[in-house]
Amino acid sequence: MVRSPNRRQAFTLIELLVVIAIIAILIGLLVPAVQKVREAAARTQCINNLKQLGVALHAYHDVNKKMPPGCMSDAAPWGTGGGWGSSWKVFILPYVEQGNIYTKWLFNGSSGYTNGNNIPLINNVSIAVYRCPSSSMPDFYSNMANGNGWNEMFTSYTGVSGSTWDTGAYNTGNGYMSPGGVLYTNSMVRMTDITDGTSNTIMVAEQSNHLRDASNNIVLGGWGPITSQGPHGWAMGCGTALPNQNTDRTFNCTTSRWGINQIGMSNNGGNGTNDNTGTNIPFSSLHPGGVNMLFSDGTVRFWPNSVTYNGSNTVLSNACCRNDGNVLLDP
Repeated sequence: MVRSPNRRQAFTLIELLVVIAIIAILIGLLVPAVQKVREAAARTQCINNLKQLGVALHAYHDVNKKMPPGCMSDAAPWGTGGGWGSSWKVFILPYVEQGNIYTKWLFNGSSGYTNGNNIPLINNVSIAVYRCPSSSMPDFYSNMANGNGWNEMFTSYTGVSGSTWDTGAYNTGNGYMSPGGVLYTNSMVRMTDITDGTSNTIMVAEQSNHLRDASNNIVLGGWGPITSQGPHGWAMGCGTALPNQNTDRTFNCTTSRWGINQIGMSNNGGNGTNDNTGTNIPFSSLHPGGVNMLFSDGTVRFWPNSVTYNGSNTVLSNACCRNDGNVLLDP
């Protein structure tokens, strides 16, 4: 009688469940580690972006003997013809390898808003150095102005105009505005004007997280990707004193008034955080625990959420002003 060879028995149900449980545990341990590595890489890239912006701003200063305006109108000394002008992000384009856009840019007739020459130059254009990899914002959104539609990228960084506690800060009815920082309305700041020290003064900061949910977002639907660039884009500056144009509305610059990552701001122009757009949009990011800040000396520091904003002589308000004379203590 021929005996059939021994067959290997299959896994029992218990053994199979044990194997599955072990695999699940390993995945549970691996996924957070991968996420941490990914976020560390994104945060490093964000830091590098801000350093490049610092180099670009310094290069602009070297050529022009002053920093670019944080936001400007199309009037002398930057443009002609009136209308909503351009932001600092336009002026540094030649120094972030986007000179092909800048050389074609016309600084007249609402250069940062509805200019028929300029709109096609930024339609569907993504500039990597303007975007934090961790940002939860949509990459693009459809911008509509005077019948012209185009897709404009969401950027992640804002110019720092100062603090609501600065000398000269005033209530616009759309929030508080200050000329005490480095990048503000029609600014022309020189390095020698930063008397508190370039290592003590924030020049650019992150705005890359959502501020509010669908219940109080009225412009873009769903989660509210509201930053100081507003619904009109990263090229938008400020208006001139023409009919129906409010010179107190600024874009792509923020006067610090709230704590870091203060999420859940209501759509109320009086608190400086309305959709279109406020002057006091908080600094925000999806980096765990804080945001990256570019200082005027070109260094980048990570400041935690614990840096609150609750009065005049605080770390954040002091760091946003170039000449208040207060000693800055790092958090």
